Amino acid sequence: MGKELMSKLPKDNINKKEAEELKRALERFKVILRFSNIVLNTKNGKRMFNVVTKTWNPITGCTHLCRYCWAYKFVEMRLRKTSPKYRNGFKPALHEEEFNVKFNGGFVFVVDMGDMFCNGIPDRWIRKILNYIKKFPNTLFLLLTKNPIRYMDFLNEFPENVILGSTIETNRDNLYVKERISSAPLPSIRYKAMKEISWPMKFISIEPILDFDLEIFVKWIKDIEPFLIYVGYDNYNNRLPEPPVNKTLRLISILSEYALIIKRTIRPAWYERESITRYFYF
Repeated sequence: MGKELMSKLPKDNINKKEAEELKRALERFKVILRFSNIVLNTKNGKRMFNVVTKTWNPITGCTHLCRYCWAYKFVEMRLRKTSPKYRNGFKPALHEEEFNVKFNGGFVFVVDMGDMFCNGIPDRWIRKILNYIKKFPNTLFLLLTKNPIRYMDFLNEFPENVILGSTIETNRDNLYVKERISSAPLPSIRYKAMKEISWPMKFISIEPILDFDLEIFVKWIKDIEPFLIYVGYDNYNNRLPEPPVNKTLRLISILSEYALIIKRTIRPAWYERESITRYFYF
């Protein structure tokens, strides 16, 4: 389809800049088509918005200590006591038994119980995972980190079937520091790293969403050029500095013109819900 489209374009009527923009648009179309074909042809992919077909945790743990991290709380409060895999809590660990797992298509989220690119994870662990992923070229593997600057160290080693993702909850560094959200690199550092990375399949998670400046945040996301974006509110009553829901809906509307949007939990901010409750009960 891409070649057919190119052959019909009036080449004499477009300049070099327009040709480059068209080339990028076609590449994004190919990425979306590949993603859609793989996800929609799996059992879970046919369910609305449930695009991840499997999670795989050859590494667990993280050093970011995010205020809202459900995985940290789940491990420390429950799994540490009940699962040998988590006997050391949320301290980063490599699990050799996970390299016996086989994959056959689908969309696999790698390390949802930690961050495999956080400081403290040895390069050799990351390379072991990447080399294993290469054995399954028909499967898409999602990597997600709050430390995407480390992607730069592996750009020549990433298999073609990985999606490079980063969580960017807001554009406001000052909010991040004031509210003590995380010890991870600031959102602006993640933005700059993801912008500089040249990779056809990039992903941004705006979850849990924090308050933001609409024009700046939109520019950040457009600069990064992800083909897929998750947007959602906190699910665990952490009373984060959230944006009002109408502002989030406006963000989603704008970004949907540039990428595939997966809407996660979309609801009024916690303070909006409390205002509604006070209105009706007092």
